Amino acid sequence: MGHRDRGKIPPPHPRKTPRFSGALTLERVGEIFQDCADYATRTVEAGGEKRPPITLCYITGMVKLERVSEYILRPIAQDETLEGGDRQAIYRRMADGALYNLIVEERDSLDQAVNDLIAGWCLLFFPGECGCLSFFVATEDKRSISPPAGETVLKGARDAFVESLRTNTSLVRRHLKAPELKIKEQIVGRQSLTQVDVLYLDGIANPETVREVERRLQEIDIDAALATGNLEEYLVDRTATAFPLVQYTERPDRFCGGLAEGRVGLLADGLPLGYLMPGTVSSFLRAGQDKSSNWMLATTLTLLRFLCVLITLFLPALYIAMATFHQEMIPTRLALSMIAAKRDVPFQTVYEVLIMLVAFEILQEAGLRLPQPVGQTVSIIGGLVVGQAAVEAKIVSPAVLIAVAIAGIAGYTAPSQEMAAALRLWRFLLALLASTAGLFGVAAGTAVLIGHLASIESYGVPYLAPFAGGMELSQAGRALVRLPLSWIKLRERMLKTPNRRKQR
Repeated sequence: MGHRDRGKIPPPHPRKTPRFSGALTLERVGEIFQDCADYATRTVEAGGEKRPPITLCYITGMVKLERVSEYILRPIAQDETLEGGDRQAIYRRMADGALYNLIVEERDSLDQAVNDLIAGWCLLFFPGECGCLSFFVATEDKRSISPPAGETVLKGARDAFVESLRTNTSLVRRHLKAPELKIKEQIVGRQSLTQVDVLYLDGIANPETVREVERRLQEIDIDAALATGNLEEYLVDRTATAFPLVQYTERPDRFCGGLAEGRVGLLADGLPLGYLMPGTVSSFLRAGQDKSSNWMLATTLTLLRFLCVLITLFLPALYIAMATFHQEMIPTRLALSMIAAKRDVPFQTVYEVLIMLVAFEILQEAGLRLPQPVGQTVSIIGGLVVGQAAVEAKIVSPAVLIAVAIAGIAGYTAPSQEMAAALRLWRFLLALLASTAGLFGVAAGTAVLIGHLASIESYGVPYLAPFAGGMELSQAGRALVRLPLSWIKLRERMLKTPNRRKQR
């Protein structure tokens, strides 16, 4: 907020409740959609030519016209019992099932009727009736189910969430056929009216977590919930951290696996992904194929993943500290080689590392934002320019290039891109601390990082669980070592599930 706006009373919210006033009539609905080119009406004769016609209204493009013709107009035209009947009898007969449509509702509120039109329903108005009949005839045009683009599937299901909420819930139902699966829906966004579903397994998920998720959804009072940030920043415990607190996935099988563990899921209309709460450090460093691989291979890869986290965080900082303050830690031959390579480089070690880290981030951002063919070309050309050309031009030394490249590649092993981005930010901070105080600065930065992580909670679960928060040593071991699945009898204690037993 600017200095001119301080102390002023903020303007009222742009939408009142209820949104539209007045009785539910065809004329009032026409006034609301007066300047909308996609609003259409159709008069229907029923009960004889001498009786006033029934009016059908809908939004073009939101309804499937074949359904309107076959399920509503054809039965009205072919039903001979409507001939001679009064409007009240015809209205009651259609409301009780004279038409072929599966879903029909009686509406007496103007807000309900308008929302139905936008959602793909059509309204049937009868002269002299206070209210209308609403029929669900929405089109099913949507993106087809395809393999996930952001999560590589080596051995597992190759379907991914799409932008249609009901398609996503059906995918969950296909993978998880338990009757205990509960789906509760809320509307978020005063203008977008986005449908958001909370999914959990009754008797397995922690009821307090479910209630907390529902409470936070109810407290979201914004105009539009169109992007992931419109939900994530209102669902997390704190926003003053770079680390993700809510796990997301494009894969329905991984989403259902989280529900079976005792987590609470979230699906939003228009977003091709699902959220899982609570999120911890260990959950962000697990890959979807860990349970599909041999337990020894999965354990080795998990340990390698945690090792790569330490490398991407500390390698540039340790290089700066040793090359600047603690040369005695470097073997003699390696130190002589580094001195010879750095002889013609005009910059200090810290500036070399920072230049390479920034160049690495720029190349990555350019590769992500450009179209895929162009992005690949830019990455290749940029790698050659930043790598070989920078060394030959004596801008950076080869040792710095190798250290930064190893740290950057190690960061890509994190299954969560948000976790990898947070590690990159802290990598810059540790490098700056190492340039001012050497290993003492690295140790101080590490202490600050651990303290920051220890202060974070996600829906009552410590972020460092099961490594902290009073968990047993065996629970911490399970985060590093993937035991054979037949040995894992209980669910994780940190999720506080009512039923911890998962198999006999």
